[in-house]
Amino acid sequence: MVQIARNINGRGEVLIPGSPLSRFLFRNRAASWLWLLVRVWVGWKWLSAGWGKLNNPDWMDGSGQAITSFWQRAVAIPEPPARPPITYGWYRDFLQFLIDTGSGEWFSYVIVFGELAVGLGLILGVFVGLAAAGGLTMNLSYMLAGSASTNPILAILAILLILAWRNAGYLGLDRYLLPTLGTPWWRPRRTRSRAVENSVNESRVAGAAGSTGEAR
Repeated sequence: MVQIARNINGRGEVLIPGSPLSRFLFRNRAASWLWLLVRVWVGWKWLSAGWGKLNNPDWMDGSGQAITSFWQRAVAIPEPPARPPITYGWYRDFLQFLIDTGSGEWFSYVIVFGELAVGLGLILGVFVGLAAAGGLTMNLSYMLAGSASTNPILAILAILLILAWRNAGYLGLDRYLLPTLGTPWWRPRRTRSRAVENSVNESRVAGAAGSTGEAR
C-alpha cells in the first residue's frame, strides 16, 4: 500500500508540501543570485522607460498629450476586416471614460513616477514583491490596450518575482526591511514545537512524581 506523507501544523491543518525545485527557487537564499539578475534587468527596463518619459515634455507638461494620444489610438475601431487593438469592450469603455474626463493630465504623472518607482524598487531590492506587482499591473494595462512589445516577457518575469518575494530581494534592501516587519527570515532564537514542549512537560511531571514516590 502506498503511503502519502502529510504535513500537519499545530492547528491540525494539512499542508501540501512543495517540490524541491519550487522550494529552492522561491524560498532558498542561494537562488537570490538568480533573482538578482532578473530583477535588475526588469528594473532597468522600467527605470529607462520612466526616465525617458520624465524628460519628454509631452508627458511632463501637464497636458497629458502623450497618454491621451495612446488611448485614442487604442480605442479607435478600424474598418473591417481590420481588427481593433482592444479585444475587450469593457476596457475600451474604461479608456474612453478616461479620455472624456481629461484624465490624461494627471494620469501621465502616475505612469511616469510609477515606472520609476518600480524600476528603483526592483534594482535596489525594496519590497520586490510589491514592485513586481506594480510592474505587472502596468504590463497588463498596456497589453489590454493592444500594445505587446516587451510586455509579455516582463509580465512573466514579474509573476516569478512575486512568487519569489521571500528571497528575490535578499541581495538588496529587503534583506533588512522584511525582517524588520517580522517576515520572512526573522525567527526567535529559541523556538520549540508544541509536541516538544508537551514532551518536556510530561517528563517534568513524571520526574516530580518519581521524586515524590521515593520520598515516601
